[in-house]
Amino acid sequence: MQTPKQSPPFYIGVDVGTGSARACLINSVGKIVAIESQPIAKWAPRADHYNQSSTNIWRAVCRAVKATVDSAISNSSESGLFERTQVVGIGFDATCSLVALREDDDSPVYVGPDFDDDSLHTADEVQDIILWMDHRAGIQADAINSTDHPLLQYVGGKMSVEMEIPKALWLKDNMPPGAFEHCKFYDLSDFLTHKATGSEARSFCSVVCKQGYVPVGIDGSIKGWSREFLESIGLGELAKDNFRRLGGVNGENGQILSAGTFVGLLTPGAAQELGLSILCAVGSGVIDAYAGWIGTVAATTSSPSSVAKLPLSARLAAVAGTSTCHLVMSEDPIFVPGIWGPYRDVLIPGKWLAEGGQSCTGALLSHIVTTHPAYARAQELALAEEDEASTGKPVQGEGNVFGWLNAHLARLAASVGSPTIAHYARHYLFYGDLHGNRSPIADARMRGAVVGLSMNAGVDDLALAYYGAVEFIAQQTRHIVDTLNASGHNVSAIYLSGGGQCRNTLLTSTIAKCTRMPVVIAAYVDAAVVHGAAMLGAKAAAEHHSAQKGSSSLWEIMERMTQPGSIVEPEDSGSVDYKILDAKYSLFLDMAEFQQRARKYVDDALV
Repeated sequence: MQTPKQSPPFYIGVDVGTGSARACLINSVGKIVAIESQPIAKWAPRADHYNQSSTNIWRAVCRAVKATVDSAISNSSESGLFERTQVVGIGFDATCSLVALREDDDSPVYVGPDFDDDSLHTADEVQDIILWMDHRAGIQADAINSTDHPLLQYVGGKMSVEMEIPKALWLKDNMPPGAFEHCKFYDLSDFLTHKATGSEARSFCSVVCKQGYVPVGIDGSIKGWSREFLESIGLGELAKDNFRRLGGVNGENGQILSAGTFVGLLTPGAAQELGLSILCAVGSGVIDAYAGWIGTVAATTSSPSSVAKLPLSARLAAVAGTSTCHLVMSEDPIFVPGIWGPYRDVLIPGKWLAEGGQSCTGALLSHIVTTHPAYARAQELALAEEDEASTGKPVQGEGNVFGWLNAHLARLAASVGSPTIAHYARHYLFYGDLHGNRSPIADARMRGAVVGLSMNAGVDDLALAYYGAVEFIAQQTRHIVDTLNASGHNVSAIYLSGGGQCRNTLLTSTIAKCTRMPVVIAAYVDAAVVHGAAMLGAKAAAEHHSAQKGSSSLWEIMERMTQPGSIVEPEDSGSVDYKILDAKYSLFLDMAEFQQRARKYVDDALV
């Protein structure tokens, strides 16, 4: 089948986050032509329970895609897009959330927790998704991990309560009698490709990273799925009929595909709902952070730099937002304490990926600033300073305050003769695992600590507390990178995305200083993830349409379509900040170790 006659081709990316669905349209060289978003609903029926609706999400996806294409058409004199049939590929990414459907008719299945409330599961938008951040399955996760099954080494040693197998086990334990037997399960990104094509194909990204699938040939894995594992944890029924309800066995009764692999063409119904052509190819989807890897690590910079010829294995993607995910690829499996993976085939066939993370980064900065008693005063001063500078309409919110705090810290340093902000704050130490540690300590009980508190409660103290959080994020990034490299990785540059953090020059420079590595900042800091999803559509189209020129390799597509970014270089070893931050890194490690030791000391006293 030939590519539609209209040229040049365009591609759509769809990113489903926790609160919205975004769509972007890119051209053949990866430039974003249009981008739109739509809100999605989230329910919290009980503490630590979070539900969503696949119907609600699909409707939002369709609205976002239509709005994106309509926007491009309305500006066709600039974009060159005249017909929506020029959109020849679409790719999806989404949060790693569990979707439950009935096998017989694809209808949504209510996921609780109040199964006796008929009003909740007969509504138009049934809550059939357990969101990634849901923690209802703690007992089930503990039970799974108590088996010490060998395959758990490929998910960082134990399954997180946020992964999908513990959630499926919770459903079995809590659904009304007979309901679980009628369910089939999808990762959210796999649901989206299913909805778009009708295919039951699953992605390696979802099943390997979150569902305990071990690719064939690894440690004797024959079918990828392990019947023995599922039976040992109480989910033996999911192994029936060759694991049919999980998507089946690759090459037998199912397909499991690497990122962007052609899944199928849009069904007529999906094409109509999305406002696209039935000739649009759909690529296998990925978890949202992994789309961030796709959208960043091929970036070049406009000036010569130390990253120009780095191998792929040296490039760590830091996909930042409320939390931050750290992704790095390797040729061979590397087991790293406190790091999820290694995962094979999830992005590029035959390659391995490791995933670290910080539980809260953007959320930490927000919490430290907004809960301080001087926050309101800092807002007033920030807005007054903008008005005085005649910069236009003041920008409300935290971002405005962050910029003001950066400038205020510089003024404070100058006022006492400190050559740098780090020097001004040299005796202030903040440890910020306020929501537990994801990597590399992997301890949800970790919390925060401060050395250097005073009686000051004004804006100067707020600035110091804010800088402490900035420095903590950077030092913990070094902790993750050092742990990766100590185990055999060779990370030597960080590729950062996420608008709020990428625009914070104090944060990006501090990360470069602490890690002693260049930080490459994505061109589309707010859209790196959805931009990566669009590249999945480009890969699918390249595979399917014989007239499509260029390689179907995901990496070559990334090289061609990733726009140049900017770079923040680290300082040399003789600088003041290098010496201060290197010394404080040792104290950072001491604070983490002391916290664990103190907790144990008190607990032991109660035995």
